[in-house]
Amino acid sequence: MREPVLTNGQDPIASSAMRINVESPVFEKPTKGSPTSRIWRHGPIDSWLLGLSAAHTSTNVYLAKTWASSSPFMRCISFLLTVCMTVYNIVVISHIFVHRPWFRSRKMNAVVSLLNSVNAGQSIMAYRLLHVRNHHRYNNDRQGPDGATKDLSSTYRRGKNGQHEGLGSYVLCGALLSAGEQFRALIRIDRGWRVDDRDATLVGLAATDPAKRAGELRQIQLDRAAVAISLCGLSLLSWQWTLACWAPATVVAFALVNIQNYFEHYGGDPQVRGANAVSHYGPLYNLLTFNDGFHQEHHLRPGAHWTELVAVRSQLEQRQHASVRVVSPVPAILGFLDRNRRRGRR
Repeated sequence: MREPVLTNGQDPIASSAMRINVESPVFEKPTKGSPTSRIWRHGPIDSWLLGLSAAHTSTNVYLAKTWASSSPFMRCISFLLTVCMTVYNIVVISHIFVHRPWFRSRKMNAVVSLLNSVNAGQSIMAYRLLHVRNHHRYNNDRQGPDGATKDLSSTYRRGKNGQHEGLGSYVLCGALLSAGEQFRALIRIDRGWRVDDRDATLVGLAATDPAKRAGELRQIQLDRAAVAISLCGLSLLSWQWTLACWAPATVVAFALVNIQNYFEHYGGDPQVRGANAVSHYGPLYNLLTFNDGFHQEHHLRPGAHWTELVAVRSQLEQRQHASVRVVSPVPAILGFLDRNRRRGRR
């Protein structure tokens, strides 16, 4: 399904979106926020996200402890549950956190970064640098004259003739590259998991302010250490679960996250600010995922809290039309079911 967007003249939403800072610093000094809470930056509603993240960690411990006594059927359930929890953390919980950190306190946000890193199997601060400072700066751009995209996660990155890369290639290559990068980061015990010259991309995306830069690189180090130490602890409970369940489930989760990102942009127009992403407005999906389906709205207002995205949609729909944007009948992770979009029908 495609909905109209304005492309002629000045777009008040798009121009506003381009002026705002796409990120909300995770470890910034406390600022005035919700007058109803002295702890939560946006209010206690984000406690749901923290609770889900804590439940994820607790479930991993339980699954590891019970792996040895589990039947083959329950081990399959354990694998599927681990995949689903990891995908949900990356796509929903950590994604919300890297854009709009939950607490006023920098230290509390730093602890949440550690917790979500353990659950996602990767540094959440590194995820923030790549996602907020790269992806939301270049918005799934097409290849330039040099044949490369500036957005490192662009669906056009390895495409041909100005087209999206094939789904299979994007998902498989992305998952294997992500898994390899995380593995190499976690085994750097001899270097204390520090960010070094092998992390040129992360170093290039870190803040230019010396104090902020040092804090971000330090948080990546702590995130990596937290993941490595937690895996050691889980392995003490059951190294079989870690190797036979957690490791392959994490790779599968990375692949599913790539499917999600692919169909959040497949069919969009990177050159039109109001049509460079794809939304899904199913009420049940958005209830369960804290409005994750409002992806076009999220690209227009990257700094908007998840509770504000419905209002952004209202603004989007009030505009006159001159072109079209894609609205998916299914969630992005099931985008391959949207056969009309894959065939290029409008």
